[in-house]
Amino acid sequence: MTRVIVEAVVKPSEDKDKVINAIRNFFDFDKIREEEHGMEKLLIAESNSLTSLLKLHRLLREQRILDAARKYLMKSIVGSRITFMLNKQVAAIGKLSFIDKEHESPLGPIKVTIDYKDPVIVVDWLTPKTAKGVPLWENAIPPEE
Repeated sequence: MTRVIVEAVVKPSEDKDKVINAIRNFFDFDKIREEEHGMEKLLIAESNSLTSLLKLHRLLREQRILDAARKYLMKSIVGSRITFMLNKQVAAIGKLSFIDKEHESPLGPIKVTIDYKDPVIVVDWLTPKTAKGVPLWENAIPPEE
């Protein structure tokens, strides 16, 4: 089953709506819920469709980061899952910055998990191979499971 989950912690110094908007800048979720964790809140946005990643697909091309993103996403595959993190502050201004460690995003990262039967197909759709920055092909969005 296709499943996309995006999680972000809202620190006490942050505005929850701004964090939600940071998520919305690259992800169209079906539902979002909030969990209290002491002084912090955890936002969990979910979708059961890869169409929720169309904004991410577009941003990767607009920012011309297909090659770097492809390498990052390919190394993020484990089994049928792709897991990666984005800098929350950068996402808030509508840009993408992949990070390896949580501390690289001072207010915490945005964690993205994509479950799909063949994650390489998802990576090929999001970030096709390029020549001089131009995609060699554009795949259709993978079919829903």
